[in-house]
Amino acid sequence: MPADASRHNGRMPELPHPITGQLFASPVPPGTGWPGDPADADTPVARSADEVSELASGAGDLGELDARISVCRACPRLVDWREEVAQKKRASFADQPYWGRPGPGFGDPHGRVLVVGLAPAANGANRTGRMFTGDRSGDWLYAAFHRAGYANQASSLHAGDGLELTDLRIVAAVRCAPPDNKPTTQEKRTCAPWLDRDLQFAQPHLRSILALGSIGWDSALAAARRLGWEVPRPKPKFGHGAIALLRNETREVRLVGSYHVSQQNTFTGKLTERMLDAAIALLEPSDQ
Repeated sequence: MPADASRHNGRMPELPHPITGQLFASPVPPGTGWPGDPADADTPVARSADEVSELASGAGDLGELDARISVCRACPRLVDWREEVAQKKRASFADQPYWGRPGPGFGDPHGRVLVVGLAPAANGANRTGRMFTGDRSGDWLYAAFHRAGYANQASSLHAGDGLELTDLRIVAAVRCAPPDNKPTTQEKRTCAPWLDRDLQFAQPHLRSILALGSIGWDSALAAARRLGWEVPRPKPKFGHGAIALLRNETREVRLVGSYHVSQQNTFTGKLTERMLDAAIALLEPSDQ
């Protein structure tokens, strides 16, 4: 039965989580038991760009940052879209609850590699609550990370499926699913302090950044500049396999570009498994 036909008194029914079987509303209220949910009912909610900046800079650790990201409501267009998708649902997922909230970071909190993507997919991370999980992009990305030794399994179906990352953490330039996968300039600007703080927490152990697509590349460079890192000028140009060397207070950080693992790129052959593996291999200098 289509999800819309299941509405009762204007509210969506609770549906079972595909892994745990626990019932959840769509979008998922914080602190109700969704696997990996970093927030609870008392997590402060950013409702404006100024509040994003304040709550990001005030996060005391990575867990607190992820919690605050996961309940953000600062961009009205993105909030409306992510929740509309969560309520209407794709027909093939009509029997599942949708996360319907911003995507927090995922992976090793002490990882030497930070992956910067574009934004959650409407029926991927916006459904599952975990970066690059539940869609074809994630199929490609996690299989590649498994081949490279960063992931304990090659598949990423849903939060709670046992996937773990070692030495690598994944974040995004924009934390909510945008219509047509195209965030506005203002939305990217509003979301930027979350990435800045992620980069600050990563700085003591960070060695490399993998930027997926030009937006990930530009966002990583902009965040590094805002934090006072040394960034080459003119601005390094994005490309698959492009490398830019950044420097923070303690070390050099290698920024590596890769075409995004979108279906537009993988279906057309613009990005192949071999190309993706080659870009990931660049995260470790050949002399190490």
